Amino acid sequence: MSFLFESFSGWKNYAEEQSLSLIDVVLEYEVSQKGASQDQIWQGIQQAYQVMKDAVKTGLEEEMNSRSGMITSGAKKVYNHPLTVLSPEFQRLISRALAAKEVNSCMGRVVAAPTAGASGILPGTLVTLQEIHELSDSKICEGLLIGAGIALIIEQKASLAGAVGGCQAETGSAAAMAAGAIVYCLEGTTDQLFNAVAITIQCMLGLVCDPVAGLVEVPCVVRNASAAAIAFSSAQIALANVSAVIPVDECIEAMGEIGASMESRYKETAMGGLAATLTGQDIAKRVLIQDIEILPDAESLE
Repeated sequence: MSFLFESFSGWKNYAEEQSLSLIDVVLEYEVSQKGASQDQIWQGIQQAYQVMKDAVKTGLEEEMNSRSGMITSGAKKVYNHPLTVLSPEFQRLISRALAAKEVNSCMGRVVAAPTAGASGILPGTLVTLQEIHELSDSKICEGLLIGAGIALIIEQKASLAGAVGGCQAETGSAAAMAAGAIVYCLEGTTDQLFNAVAITIQCMLGLVCDPVAGLVEVPCVVRNASAAAIAFSSAQIALANVSAVIPVDECIEAMGEIGASMESRYKETAMGGLAATLTGQDIAKRVLIQDIEILPDAESLE
């Protein structure tokens, strides 16, 4: 029987007891759950990463304009802007995270990692990491498998859904997955990897889910970019052996507690936060009118 992903400490202990790598433990779980061979699992991961890369490319090359009018090819604007705030690498990181998420907001093809609302974070971080460090696709796919293990534990101890735990559960989880994947791909230790996850979660705790007009566009797209930046900063801190102080399992438990106590208006209901602002409400009314106007039997509603 494979290891059931209930805690990070359990994941580490099981790997050590069975003389397995963290990757092996996740792969063993995937094989047992899906009834597939290891080769089939790897093929699926490789396909997922190709979709991520395609989403980044699409978002940076094609016009990304959502029907609501809130998304207007922002990724391309950032990518091509002549002024770099920190470095060209940082600019590309932000652009790529925006790009993949804009593809989602414009009804394109993405990988829900772990959700569609957070679908720009892993593509943005891993494509950029691969470029900077000249990593192979196979190494990045191993990082994705590490991310899957992280998500399995967060799902058990907290949540991956904005409707359950707020945006900390979606972009927070994706950033944690990315931070762990980064540390793994750069040959960090297990403790450094878990520490990166803990630091990321600490940075994302309490983030509400308040989509304007109920659409996964504002503030979701820009949060993907900021979460990608947090993933890199957390990985950098962890690789330097700076402790999160609070163990990763306790950080996830805190995330679950916060999510459970969060009011429903901050959990994807579009009733609080930015969605409840005057501008947010005006946009919601306009979007609703547009939806009614495009219905095939709109005239019968008059």
